[in-house]
Amino acid sequence: MAKKGNRVQVILECTEHKASGKPGTSRYITTKNKKNSPDRMEIKKFNSILNKMTVHKEIK
Repeated sequence: MAKKGNRVQVILECTEHKASGKPGTSRYITTKNKKNSPDRMEIKKFNSILNKMTVHKEIK
């Protein structure tokens, strides 16, 4: 049976990567509770291509 609940998978994408001009993308997959946080997530995560902490925003 499928799980019932408010948790959904979301994809986080780096906001600074496109402006840098370097190839590739920095993305993370995580889950969030749709009921507690209906807005799009914004988290600081490590971008291995730029070698620094950057802001990653939820896409889709």
